[in-house]
Amino acid sequence: MPKLLKLSLMGVFLWMCACSPEKPAITTEETIVDPLPSWNQGATKSAIMEFVEDVIDPNSSNYVEPAGRIATFDNDGNLWSEQPLYFQLIFALDRVKELAGDHPEWQEKQPFKAVLEDDKQALLQSGEHGILELVMATHAGMTPEEFQQTVQDWLKTTSHPRFDQPYNKMIYQPMLELLEYLRAHDFKTFIVSGGGVEFMRAWVEEAYGIPPDQVVGSSIKTEFVVEEGKALVRRLPEIDFIDDKAGKPIGINKFIGRRPILASGNSDGDLQMMQYTAAGDGPSMMLYLHHTDSVREWAYDRDSHIGRLDQGLDEAKEKGWTVIDMAKDWNTIYPFQ
Repeated sequence: MPKLLKLSLMGVFLWMCACSPEKPAITTEETIVDPLPSWNQGATKSAIMEFVEDVIDPNSSNYVEPAGRIATFDNDGNLWSEQPLYFQLIFALDRVKELAGDHPEWQEKQPFKAVLEDDKQALLQSGEHGILELVMATHAGMTPEEFQQTVQDWLKTTSHPRFDQPYNKMIYQPMLELLEYLRAHDFKTFIVSGGGVEFMRAWVEEAYGIPPDQVVGSSIKTEFVVEEGKALVRRLPEIDFIDDKAGKPIGINKFIGRRPILASGNSDGDLQMMQYTAAGDGPSMMLYLHHTDSVREWAYDRDSHIGRLDQGLDEAKEKGWTVIDMAKDWNTIYPFQ
């Protein structure tokens, strides 16, 4: 067969292969993986991803060096649920009732009296101070390790009254994805919460991937002692620091030492942290989680005793901060759903 004819037949063969409907398409682009699959497409998701892409782009005027990529997250109502009561408060209530027989004076002393009488209104009015007082009274004298073991044991033996899940499973899947997304782009993620720091350190690393040294929270005083030749730290029945409201920027400055460029919260107790983040010289993003889903979680804001979002919601709308609408922006709430 002449050489020219051979080449022509080869060309026809290659053309037929290329046109065959059974031949799989050849693509050169990598498959795009959505880093936030539990977030619905929309303005909120786009704003988050655009902010991250902007601050990690060396060619952007808003580029932030990895050392400055600090993100702070409130915990209660922001990374996990907080209804019908703060989970740490439920933990403290269980301990008060367990130990009440040894403390008859609690029958007439608040907030213990409210616990024993199941007076939730009086209990909620005691606020973070009341919670810490309950924790102090029921766990003073313990080492931090003993206290954290008590917390872990409690988590293994109790469950949420509505969802019948361990409390440390009542975490938000979209927020887990956001934490991972930020860390994948060299953000350092911190918890900055009004909750007790040692209560959170007992379980947050397993739940969120946030190590104990990246947790800022309320605390009670401790003392150093040497007992039987062993150096220990013991908890004292005295409040040391309340990491709520104006305490949050103070705690950030004291324990982190850098101003965040991203702050996330869900209540008026987080407003000062948002304001502090917004006041930085460079780019910043403030995320307010608005509980709007009465079917899959709870709907509450301005009139709630827990997670009240009133002034913060107004300021977010006034200043253009990003408000996460739980019902609209999240297609999944919990990992177990």
